Amino acid sequence: MSPPYEDLYVSSRIFSQPLTVESLSRFFEYALSITAWKEYGDNRWALRSNPSSGNLHPTEGYLFLGEVPGLSLTPGLYHYAPKEHGLEQRLACSGKEAQTALKDFPAGSFLVGLTSIHWREAWKYGERAFRYCQHDTGHAIGTLRIAAATLGWRLTVLAGTSDGTVSDLLGLSRRNDFLDAEREYPELIAVVWFPGKTTSETLPLFLNPEVVSKLAQGNWQGRANRLSRANPILWEIIDDVTEASWKSSQEAEVTPLFPLSYSLSHPGGEGQGEGRSTKLTPDHPHPLASQIIHQRRSAVAFDGKTSIQADRFFLMLDRVMPQGDLELMHRPIPWDSIPWPPTIHLALFVHRVDGIPPGLYLLIRNPDSEKLQDFKSSMHEQFLWTTPDGCPKDLPLYLLEDGNAQKIATQVSCWQEIAGDSTFSMGMIAEFDAAIDKYGPWFYRRLFWETGLIGQVLYLEAEAAGIRSTGIGCFFDDPVHRVLGFFPHTKFQSLYHFTVGGPVEDTRLTTLPPYGEGLE
Repeated sequence: MSPPYEDLYVSSRIFSQPLTVESLSRFFEYALSITAWKEYGDNRWALRSNPSSGNLHPTEGYLFLGEVPGLSLTPGLYHYAPKEHGLEQRLACSGKEAQTALKDFPAGSFLVGLTSIHWREAWKYGERAFRYCQHDTGHAIGTLRIAAATLGWRLTVLAGTSDGTVSDLLGLSRRNDFLDAEREYPELIAVVWFPGKTTSETLPLFLNPEVVSKLAQGNWQGRANRLSRANPILWEIIDDVTEASWKSSQEAEVTPLFPLSYSLSHPGGEGQGEGRSTKLTPDHPHPLASQIIHQRRSAVAFDGKTSIQADRFFLMLDRVMPQGDLELMHRPIPWDSIPWPPTIHLALFVHRVDGIPPGLYLLIRNPDSEKLQDFKSSMHEQFLWTTPDGCPKDLPLYLLEDGNAQKIATQVSCWQEIAGDSTFSMGMIAEFDAAIDKYGPWFYRRLFWETGLIGQVLYLEAEAAGIRSTGIGCFFDDPVHRVLGFFPHTKFQSLYHFTVGGPVEDTRLTTLPPYGEGLE
């Protein structure tokens, strides 16, 4: 049974479920499965739990687990096949070998992996494919973390792991298995574990490369399928940026695992940070998490009329606040899944939010007085920097300039009307120079992951609010920088656009269940 959607943000309400075939099936259902089929004429296509640019789905999912009593799966690595909602074993190993790889993690932990096939995006979007794949990885981190939360599980990206180690564990280094297929690239490994069932005091944020290398010498099976009849077009810039952002370093970092005593206070109290909860009347009960996850769609058009109340707007923004001043395990869901300080902020074009004036706003997601001053000194001098009426004191939202922002929102989003016809849209602004200087070129991909994770939270929040949202991959970054005052000398960079509003449904389309009568 699925918990209510709101309970995902009040962790004490969801008890950890045992690892069984049924719970593992539910985990992948909510994270990466098909949620519906759409038909128009002779055309038929699938929608999934994890959103994707152009619905092209370059992201592949993997599972690595050890010996689990009562679980029919043998230890090893599996590839998740969404069409069949099944697992395909790639690597078989002994329980002892799997335990060696997992021994430093909480008892019973398993690993999930994500990869990208650039060609799935490049055939349509060209050089933009690389960053679209990274957005999709961020969305998938969100779907994995939310899926884990529905079962009372925790999930954290092992950010210290090198790309070479990820490749070895997921079999991507086995070139003969991909000879006739488009190349697959490593993104990440994350660990899933069960709170309340561990005596561990710390959680490693990396995998031992020597252990993984030895494990990868085991018994492999299967080959990748080819996508295209013709050879893919060579986009050298994609290869160049892939090489430039390759993570060759390995950081042996750990993070404390605190006793999970939860507090309903905000932000965080003694336990994991909790977001605000919506107050619904008995006539409007909280929807189930499964309902929100299954019904999530990317809007294709907005009606230009729908508005939302300011309280709902503030709640949606609160849900993307990572509370980065807290220790990782105390941050709210899903921000406990990415173990690095927040680097992304939101420039908001507000059009139809009842109770606050339309205009240009800024949400600083990692606030402190120094950060605020940094933005003020980098942006237009005439900006107001006032707090809108009714805004919660701990939500660092600032009105920069009031007025109708629909036209400018549309213009900077490649003239797409969906950015101006919404209730609000946004550009996600990265602390680009500072992040790359601090971590190195490999962190470039992580910036996009964080934007995708923000987008995934907003996707679900929009559904819970009775409206809809969509990512916007095409936008003009320099004009965005001019609007904000960054251009031409900027240390900030716009990386992703997003928009939320009242959807216009295409009644020509037929919707069919994902797997016959569905997964129950």
